[in-house]
Amino acid sequence: MRRQLVTATLATLVIAVIVGIIYPLAVWGIGQVVFPFRANGSFVTDAKGTVVGSALIGQEFTDKQGNPLPQYFQPRPSDAGTGYTANASGDSNFGPGDPRLVGFIPGLNTLSLSGNVSATNPFATPADPYCVPLDAKTGDVVISPTPGEQYAKNSDGTFMCDPNTIPERAISYRQFNGLSRTAIVPVDAVTDSFSGLDPDISVANAELQAPRVAKARNMALATVTAMVNAHTDGRLLGIVGEKTVNVLDLNLALDGLH
Repeated sequence: MRRQLVTATLATLVIAVIVGIIYPLAVWGIGQVVFPFRANGSFVTDAKGTVVGSALIGQEFTDKQGNPLPQYFQPRPSDAGTGYTANASGDSNFGPGDPRLVGFIPGLNTLSLSGNVSATNPFATPADPYCVPLDAKTGDVVISPTPGEQYAKNSDGTFMCDPNTIPERAISYRQFNGLSRTAIVPVDAVTDSFSGLDPDISVANAELQAPRVAKARNMALATVTAMVNAHTDGRLLGIVGEKTVNVLDLNLALDGLH
C-alpha cells in the first residue's frame, strides 16, 4: 500500500512538472524564437511607437457619439460586447430566418398586428420592406407583435426599424458610402463574424469604401485604391479562404501619408 502511494505521488509530481512547467516553457520559448510578433499578441504600434491595437482583433473607428468616421475604412459589424470587446467574444447566434437578423420577410416570418402570420409586412417602410419595429416605450425590438402594442415611429409617420437587421445595415452602408439604393453590398459589410472580433474585411468591401475615404481625406482615389491593394493579404497557403484587408493596418498606413 505504501509503495503504491509513493509511486502514485512521484508519478503525479513528474507529470505536473512536465505538463505544468516544462511544456509551457517549451511552447513559450519556441513562440518567442519562431514567431515572436504573434506569440506576444500581435500588437500594432503607430509612428510614435504607441500600441494602438492588435492585428488579430478588430476595432471601431468612430467619433465620441459612436458615428463612423468617414476618413477611415470601417470594419465589419461586431456583436462582441459594445463592439470588438475581447472578453465578450461571440456572435448573436440568431437562426437564418430570425427576424432580428433578416427582418420580417413577407410570407415567411412576417407577423401581423394580431400576431398571426401574414403575407405582407404591416411595418414595411419605403426604404425597408423587411422592417422589424421597435417598442415605443422601451425601444426594444418587437419580434412578436401583440394587439394594442405601441410602436416607435419617425417624424414622417413610418415605423422605426431595428438598425441591426441585415436590410437596415445594408441601407446604412449604401448611404454612408454614397452608393445607389440597388448597389450590391458585400456580406461582410452587414454581418458580424462568428467571434465578433474579425479584424479583416473583404477586398470588395474595401473597394466600395475607397471613394468615401479618398473624398474625406482629399486624396486621389487612385492613391487610396493603391493603398488597399498594397495592404491586401493573400489566401492562406495560396488556396485557403479569400483575400482580405486588415482595417487597422490600412488605416494606419493612410494616416502615415499625412
